[in-house]
Amino acid sequence: MRSFTWILLVSSFLTLPLSCQPREDILTEQEIKEVMDRFDRGWREKSPSLVDTVLSPHYLYFTQSGKTFTREALIATAGSDVYRLQDMSREQISIQIDGNAAVVNTVWSGKGLYHGESFDDKQRCSVTIIKHNGKVKILSEHCTPIR
Repeated sequence: MRSFTWILLVSSFLTLPLSCQPREDILTEQEIKEVMDRFDRGWREKSPSLVDTVLSPHYLYFTQSGKTFTREALIATAGSDVYRLQDMSREQISIQIDGNAAVVNTVWSGKGLYHGESFDDKQRCSVTIIKHNGKVKILSEHCTPIR
């Protein structure tokens, strides 16, 4: 009987760390909407610091030409005089959540100037959002023109 009690006691200690582990961060639709709103507000207000707060350290933008745009380049553009938004809107189409990751399908419309050239875009965007250690961040984005 003593050996059974000893085994029970040891096995309880071995499983204790597992039960004290933090649960996986689960994203909510509200958190996703809030991070997207902050991202868009950062662009509207030309606030690179606000844009910075919502981007993952590993953020990557996939351009329409098949190239990539780094996190640093995106933040610089958000505050730069070469990019000026006159108007923008985003329609939230759908959100697909899988645990701590989500894909947001939106239609982004914007008018403005980029390097002196005017643009009037309507694009379907796929935005990947993650939640890690309680922080919700945009990991990547890709937008394709709607014709």
